[in-house]
Amino acid sequence: MKIVCNKSDLVSGVSIVSKAVSNKTTLPILECILMEASAGTITLTANDMELGIETNIEGNILEQGKIALDAKLFFEIVRKLPDNDVTIETDSDYKATITCEKACFHIVGQEGSEFPYLPEIEKEKSITLSQFTLKEVIRQTIFSISDNENNKLMTGELFEVEDKKLNVVSLDGHRISIRNIELKESYDSFKVVVPGKTLQEITKIISGDAEKDVIIYVTNKHILFEFDQTRVVSRLLEGEYYKISQMLSSDYETKITINKKEFLDCIDRASLLIRESDKKPIVINITDNSLELSISSFFGSMEENILIQKEGRDILIGFNPKFLMDVLRVIDDEEINIYLVNPKAPCFIKDDSESYIYLILPVNFNH
Repeated sequence: MKIVCNKSDLVSGVSIVSKAVSNKTTLPILECILMEASAGTITLTANDMELGIETNIEGNILEQGKIALDAKLFFEIVRKLPDNDVTIETDSDYKATITCEKACFHIVGQEGSEFPYLPEIEKEKSITLSQFTLKEVIRQTIFSISDNENNKLMTGELFEVEDKKLNVVSLDGHRISIRNIELKESYDSFKVVVPGKTLQEITKIISGDAEKDVIIYVTNKHILFEFDQTRVVSRLLEGEYYKISQMLSSDYETKITINKKEFLDCIDRASLLIRESDKKPIVINITDNSLELSISSFFGSMEENILIQKEGRDILIGFNPKFLMDVLRVIDDEEINIYLVNPKAPCFIKDDSESYIYLILPVNFNH
């Protein structure tokens, strides 16, 4: 194989596929990136058998061929090359020579045909949305997946399509995040649970450009994201996702409307007095037109009042401050509505059209 390509294209391509390189594996080939030059296309692939990423880069193919190169070493080398054209040439012993200006590396590779290709995905069920929308939807829900591997389904997000609607749901046992998106056209219904790791890697790769689309294909076992020159294939999580509708209620005893930034800044200040291990709640006392937020810990105490609009009864309730801040950080509205029932029932933060719904369980406190 012999190819010539631009350094920045090469760095960008290697950076994209590196996100699917296996860190813990007994198969050394999975620690590699496959570079393949054929049919006028230079393709880079990485695959850890759960997540696989393939991307095409521009360049001149002088000789076809393929080789698997150690991902970490390859990435470090191409990153540090001068900003110019890079020539990569391989010999029959699977050694690669990487040349750029006066720099010349010889590295040992592995046979390309040993590398596991990405699974072929049948393109029957799909939806199309903008890269911006997908990136936003993941950003606004991913924080409430669980990192507890004992409950696999909670480590992923539900993607459910019905007609012209995409609903994305995540939960970790203490909170639920839901985003409801209107699609541009109708699609066949499907329901899949996508691993959180896959979604996190996708947000790092996609540009978030509102003018560019991503096509998502699903089968029983896999999901495929296609955008720009890149394909991301991931296994799905198996099992029946939780019945969220049973946990959602439109009943409330108290509704408040509050300035989001003011509320977030106030909780942020209060959090200065607690350490992660403390598990100290913030206490919220809602009376006529005021929300009083207080916290008391080993380091000291703090109180602050915020003006609100209120309907319904007064309430005194405690929350984990991190859970509130996670939600407030991803909502773009200037004012938000919070619905409460009693100090033991979950609170809901949602907009009028329910394009987002966040449920947070309260915590006990001694006042």
